This record gives sequence, C-alpha cells and structure tokens, in this order.
Amino acid sequence: MELNWSLKEIYTSFSSEEFQRDLDKLKCVIEDINEWVENVIKDKNKDIFYLEEYIRKFTEFAILESKLSSFIELSLSVNTNDKDGKKYSGILEKRLTYIVSASTKIEKWISEISNLNELIEKSKLLKEHEFMLKEIVEKSQYSLSDKEETIISNMRNTGSRAWLKLKDSLISNLKVEIEQNGKIEELPLTVVLNMAYDDNKEVRKKGYESEIKSYSKVEEGVAAALNGIKGEVITVAELRGYEDPLDMTLKNSRMDIESLNAMLDAIKESLPSFRKYLRKKGEMLGYKNGLPFYEMYAPVSKASMKFTYEEATKFIFKNFKTFSDNLSNFAKKAVENSWIDVMPKEGKVGGAFCQGLHSIKESRILLNFGGNFGDVVTLAHELGHGFHGACLYEESILNSDYPMPIAETASNFCETIIKKAALKEANKDEALAILETEISDACQVVVDIYSRFLFEKSVFERRKESALSVDEIKMFMLDAQRKAYGDGLDPEYLHPYMWAWKPHYYDADYNYYNFPYAFGLLFSKGLYAEYLKKGDSFTKEYEKLLSITGKNKIADITKVVGIDIHDKDFWRNSLKIVEEDINQFLKY
Repeated sequence: MELNWSLKEIYTSFSSEEFQRDLDKLKCVIEDINEWVENVIKDKNKDIFYLEEYIRKFTEFAILESKLSSFIELSLSVNTNDKDGKKYSGILEKRLTYIVSASTKIEKWISEISNLNELIEKSKLLKEHEFMLKEIVEKSQYSLSDKEETIISNMRNTGSRAWLKLKDSLISNLKVEIEQNGKIEELPLTVVLNMAYDDNKEVRKKGYESEIKSYSKVEEGVAAALNGIKGEVITVAELRGYEDPLDMTLKNSRMDIESLNAMLDAIKESLPSFRKYLRKKGEMLGYKNGLPFYEMYAPVSKASMKFTYEEATKFIFKNFKTFSDNLSNFAKKAVENSWIDVMPKEGKVGGAFCQGLHSIKESRILLNFGGNFGDVVTLAHELGHGFHGACLYEESILNSDYPMPIAETASNFCETIIKKAALKEANKDEALAILETEISDACQVVVDIYSRFLFEKSVFERRKESALSVDEIKMFMLDAQRKAYGDGLDPEYLHPYMWAWKPHYYDADYNYYNFPYAFGLLFSKGLYAEYLKKGDSFTKEYEKLLSITGKNKIADITKVVGIDIHDKDFWRNSLKIVEEDINQFLKY
C-alpha cells in the first residue's frame, strides 16, 4: 500500500512542461484581466456582458492559481527544505500581487451597480453566482483603494508570508534531544509529539519534557513570527474599518457575533463537566492534583487499540458504508489513488490536514500516522474534509470556498461514525478506551479550543500596544489554559509553548482559527442526532447541506436541517451529548 501521496495528477515536477506552461499562462491571464478591467471601468454601461465576462475570466484565473499554489504548498508540506518549492512559492506570491489592483477595481465597479438584482435575474450564469456577487457588494465597505490593496499584497510577501515560512522552517527542522536506550538521540518534533500516545508513562513524560526543552532553540524566532503576523493583521483590520481582527474573521466567516457568543456561553457552562473528567482520568492514572498535561492522551485502558495503516483504512471503509456508499467509495478512492501522505518523516510539517483540489476534482491528505486509535479517527476526520470537497465538485470553483466554522462539520461527523462503530465491536476494556478517546477529543475541541481563543484574544489585545516577549506569550498561554481547564489539570504541568507548533496562529488570512473547530464538533453532533432520527433519508439531506456551503451564510446553511445557531439551547443540547459520555466515564 502506497504511503506517500502522488502529486503527478497536478504536475509531475516543477521543471515539467505543464507546470512551466501554466505559470506562464497565469501571467498572461493576469495581464489580460488587468487590461480588460481598465476597459470595463472606462465604459459607463454596466452591462450583463461584463458581469458574465468577470465570472468567466476569474474562474479561469482561480483554476490556474489553485493548481499552481496547491502543488507548491503540498510539495513544501512534506519537504520544507524543497529548494524549488521555496523558489516557486516566492515567484507565485509575487505574480499574484499583479491581480490585486484589477480585482479591487472590478469589485468596486460591481458594488456600484444599482440594478444588480435585475441583471442577475436575466442571466443563468449570474444567477448561479448570485451569492458571490452580492457578497462583493456587502464587503465593499471594507475594501481599500486598488493602490492600497496592491501595497498590502506586496508587503505581505516580505511580511506575514515571510514570517510564516520562517516559523514553518524553524519548527519542521527542530530536532528534539531525548534520551533513549541510554544515549541521547535527536528526533524530529513530529515523532516526539506522537509519544504523548505511548503506552509507557515514562515515555510520555520524557517526550513532553524533551519537547518543552527543545523550544528554547527556536522560541525567539517563532515569537518574532507571531508578533510580525499579528501586528500586520491588526493594521490591516484597522485600515479596512473592522472593529478588530475578530470582527474581520466573523464577517469573512459569514457568521455573526450572536452565534459565536451563544456557543461560547454554552461552552463556559459546560467546563465543570470536562474538569470532572480530567480529574477522574488523573485519579485513574495515579495523580491526585489533576491531570498533568503530558497525560492528556494517555490510555486509561489496557486494551490494545493499535492499527496498521491498512487496518485503519479497512475499518473506515466498512463503517463509512453504514452511513452511505458515496462516503465509503470516496474514502476508497482517496486511499487507492494515493491521495494520502501517511507517515512522519524529517522535513515534513506536523499535524494533519486535507487540501481540496477543486480544479482536478480530488483532494490530498497529510497525516503523521502513529498506529493508535486516535490516528484512525484523524484519518476519518481528514477524509470528511475531502468528502465535503467532493460534494462541491459540481459547483463552480468560485462557489466552492466555504467559511471556516462550517469547514469542520463533515470532518467531525465522520469522526462520530467511526467512534460509534468502534464502540459496537469493542469488548469492555476497548469500550472504555473508545469512550475515553471520544471524551478526550471533545475536550480538545471544546476546552482546549476555548483556551486557544482566549490566548489569541489576549495576544491581539496586547499586540496593539507593542510586540510581545517570549515570556509574555508563554504567560498568556498558561493563563488561558488555567481559565479553560481550571482544576482539571495539574498546575505544575501545563504547556507554555502550545503556541509554538500549532499552525493556526500563523496565517494572516485565518485569524481565530480555533472556534470553528468547536462549531464543527457541536454542529456535527446536532446533525448526527438528526441522522439517528431520520435514518437513511438523511444522507441526501446531508450531502445537499455540504453542497451549498460555498454560497450561503452559515445561519442559512444550518436552517436546511432545521437548526438555529443563534439559540443557546441548541449548543447546550449538543454539549449534553458529551456530558452524558462524561457521566458514563465517571462511573468507571
């Protein structure tokens, strides 16, 4: 079974004729768009023809840009030292700055069309892209002049994007010194992070202590990256007229503050239950002062929940099929066609992600598979992202970009399918292990995500005044963990460097990439409850919901299945499902 992903379906190499041709073609497409836009804005007639041309030209651009950027990003994610990848990343970033002015001008032109609704009704192509066109009008109040937009885009190449590359390079090449078999070895960070799941308590503790110690080698550089990126975000948000970066994120996420507050309030109410779980787990492992951070993923059952990659994929195929053939067939296609890069290796980024490739109707999934049940769940999670993308294949590429909060829905739904299936096949020890994994994962997505939200909020507020020192960043991280976890964790063993390797803080376009995970988990639990009520008829409803996520506001998407995300009781009911699992766990 192939364990490395194949990128030849995008391009065979950076030197290939196809890659070089498309890179040149992108330059020509951008030049054509620039010339076309200048002619359009001079013409006083705001015609349907121009709007349809806008859709066609920017569709061609989006397809080209997506293929090129995906190939570069995916190549670098498995080898951050790829010299060609770094070279073409810089070339593409520079090239894309040349379309910023034209994009700004044409979107301003669209926002000033007084009879836009009337024109949309007269054209099938415009009707298909109605939401996108109206969103352009809605967002126009936050647009700057074309000159200012071009300056910002150019500055990002030597600002936030450069800081992100520095952080990725520092973390992916960080070697952790750790004692093994009586001698000091240097291991990649991704390998050491996987020790948190080891059966041996000493291995878990040693991995944690070695990891924490290793960050001193890179902390100043990573802190500089965080300061640089967050400082840029604050400046851009202010320039555009947003209240703050959170306001900017919510508007870009097609979500309102009422929905976020309803969810956060319900989460705060549920924290005592999660703390009871953490203390109980600590007691089961022999601790009296709360659970040490390094024991967060420690097994509490003697059950051997180990999986080879092949076993993991077969388990997923079988159980996805209980929900729908479409989901199972998608998973098989992803595995059999080498869409997945499976194992940890030097130079590879940590964690896991799914990259949708709408332009070729495929996805690519990065894992750092360690053979635990949690890794099976992670694979199911990322395949859920891929399936979400597949439900959008028939949409225009301009209608395929869904907002952050809804992005975690399909992934969490797939997790639920796998965990419920595993429970049915489990013996008593395995059932405890699965139940604990389910609660542990929910704890990460609710409690830890809440701590990350508090941390990022503090960083943004402090960064307005000046750059933060490493000690200040660590203090904010620990303070956020104390507020979220309370007495559930041992205060002597928290994690002051959780900001260092988590990638979510370092993308200037995706701020507060934390609460969407909680949204996805809790919304997916509400969806799973609907599935249990409706049975097989729900599968088509579910696919329909995923297919419209690129062209609706979140509150309108959720209404398709009868859910009101402004209602705090919806979030409370979803959290009660987790609390029921916790109550069951407390009986052990």
